[in-house]
Amino acid sequence: MTLHAKTRSLIVNGIGWYGVSAVLLAYILLNFSIIKLQDHSYQLLNLTGALGILCSSLYDKDYQPAVLNLIWAIIAVGALLKLL
Repeated sequence: MTLHAKTRSLIVNGIGWYGVSAVLLAYILLNFSIIKLQDHSYQLLNLTGALGILCSSLYDKDYQPAVLNLIWAIIAVGALLKLL
């Protein structure tokens, strides 16, 4: 693996970990009533988290979580549009 490929892999891995962290943070904050379902921050965490996991999943050619997170992101976009 070349240095460029290793760097790209580390970046994509970091994006994936951000995604997992963002989705979990959104879930925790919602369930402990720190944010509400109608808060833009909740939907933005879900959207960016889903996109991070989607990016990582596609890079690894792991299509099941890619499909799940594509749908998750679409739902978050729909919820954000509804909040506008």
